[in-house]
This record gives sequence, structure tokens and C-alpha cells, in this order.
Amino acid sequence: MKPKHWFVFILLGAIWSSSFMWIKIALREMGPNTLVAYRVIFGLLFCIVWVSIQRVSWPRRFSDWVPLLIVGITNIAAPFLLISWGEQHIDSAVASILDATVPLFTILIAHYLLRDDKMTVPKVLGLLIGMAGVIVLMSKDIGASPSSLIGQFAVVLACIFYAGTSVYVRIKTVDTQPIFRSAIPLISASVIMWPAAFLMESPVALPHAGITWIALLFMGMLGSGLAFVMAFYLIHEIGPTRTTMVTYLFPLGGVLLGVIFLHEQLTWQLVTGAALIILSLVAANWQPGEAAAQTA
Repeated sequence: MKPKHWFVFILLGAIWSSSFMWIKIALREMGPNTLVAYRVIFGLLFCIVWVSIQRVSWPRRFSDWVPLLIVGITNIAAPFLLISWGEQHIDSAVASILDATVPLFTILIAHYLLRDDKMTVPKVLGLLIGMAGVIVLMSKDIGASPSSLIGQFAVVLACIFYAGTSVYVRIKTVDTQPIFRSAIPLISASVIMWPAAFLMESPVALPHAGITWIALLFMGMLGSGLAFVMAFYLIHEIGPTRTTMVTYLFPLGGVLLGVIFLHEQLTWQLVTGAALIILSLVAANWQPGEAAAQTA
């Protein structure tokens, strides 16, 4: 990757890895549907301002809008809600580690849908190691409250949505400007999530705590607005598999923030599960031929 790609990659990882902590904070005052509704509308406002500043024209063909409106459901509304719901029952650190499995699911899906991203022995090995990491993480909740396991499964399901969408975006939005790959999905996500909030968690009220507003603004403006602009830019610059490797940074940032600021417990399952998942990502993307060429 070029230096500009590394800069965007690291900044994206920092923003998204801290989002798990902010979700946990916002859930203290509101339900998951309302949280996601605020998050997507703040993200949409950010994108509208961005488009206005850049003075770019919105796509005019309906065919350009359809794939992006679908992305709003599969990459924003559904996974945001699943992760937020899941974090009602699990620590933010656990959610951040589980979210690091996105590249593993991307590898599996890309094998069947992309001609230039097929399964290899290292990728299969990575999938097996990653599965072991997920099992270790979930093992600490076996015999405990069923809601903990269900919460973890919700986050894993969100990862499958993310993985599938990253491949879909690569196929369907080649000629779309990065800002519209973020803005238009946020429109459909807002249209879905606000009625859902009023239906599922009525009455919807304004948050009272200042820290909740900070959490919502961070997740909306940065985590949903700017972050998606950067993510979709990277998908087309370096490919979906490499872009989803940004989740390498999630266990480090998510665990540290959860333990330091939310006083979450640091268990051996947490450390071992994170280590296995990171190892799985390294194994899945290991290309010995390239490594030998670079050291020659």
C-alpha cells in the first residue's frame, strides 16, 4: 500500500475500534434502535455538509442509487443494530474482537463472487484459526446467561453482513464517488431506523447526559460519516480483503479502551481469543511468494 493508503487505513482503524466503547456508553441512556437512529442521522448530516462543500452533483440515474440504498440496509442498519443490541449483553472488548472476524468471512464470500480473490491454503488455515478464536471467546459464557452467547452471535452475524457488503460494493459501485458510497446508504439506513426506533422504543427522547451526546456525535460524524468515506475509498484502491484487514486494529483498541475506561474484566479467554483471531488474519493473508521476493 502507498503512504496515503496507510494513513487512511490507520485512522479508520482508530475511529472504528473506539466505536465499541462509545456504543456501550450510549446504551446506558437509550435502546439500540434509538442509538442507531441517532448515529445514522448524524452521519447523514455530515455527508450532506461534505457534498455541499465539495459542490459535487448527486447521481441522477436511479440505477446508480439502487445498489447504494441496499448497502444502507446491509452495511449500516442491520450490522449497527446487531452490534448495538449485542453490546447490551456482552462487553465492548468482546464485541471489538469478534468484529475482527470480518476479513475471514470476506475471504469466504469473495472466493465465490470475485474472480481475483480465490481461496488458498493460507486462507483456509486462517479461517480455521479464526473459528478457534471465536470458540475460545464464547467459551467463557457457556453455562452462564444465554443472553451473552446470543449477544456474541449477533455481533458475528453483523460481521457476515459487513463481509458480504464489502464484496458487493466492489462489484456494484466501481464508478461511484466515495462520498456517495457513504451518503446514499445513510439515507436508506435513516429511513429504516427512525421508524424502527419509534416503533420499538417509543417514546424516543433526547439524551440528557453530555457524554451520550459526545458518543452519538462521534459515532455519527466520524464512525458513520467520515469512516465510511475512507472505507469505500480503500475498497476501490486496495480491494475489499485488504480493506477489511483494518479490523486487525479492533482487538487492540477495543480491549484497551474497554478495560481502561469501562472497567471491563481482562480474562484469559479475551486475550487468547484476540491473539487467535489476529493470528488467523495474518495466516489468511500470508503470501510466502511475495515475502521471498521482497527480501531477495
